[in-house]
Amino acid sequence: MNVQIRLFQALADPARLGIVETMKTGERAVGDIVERMNIHQSGVSRHLRILSEAGLVQMRPDGQKRLYSLRKEAFDQIDTWMAGYRRHWEKRLDRLGEALEGRHALRARHQEKS
Repeated sequence: MNVQIRLFQALADPARLGIVETMKTGERAVGDIVERMNIHQSGVSRHLRILSEAGLVQMRPDGQKRLYSLRKEAFDQIDTWMAGYRRHWEKRLDRLGEALEGRHALRARHQEKS
């Protein structure tokens, strides 16, 4: 559970979530993120450090640039956590669907008798 707390706390900040969104299509240099986010470089660097510490992003040096990308493993962990809730709601929705189908069939039989 601590892993999920760390991940969700990092993503809870709107700026960090926005930074993650900018990396959805691939690796980004810090300067590129600064331009897209309209946040000073020091702020972007701080948010990237927090995202990195949470395990959501990774950095790759490329000469003078620092390129950041999303870490698949972190999003796999979120997906695994969400899968339990997804199964829960799918079961409930399946039961609701069955109940509605039964109700519909009952109405159809009642209308045939009338």
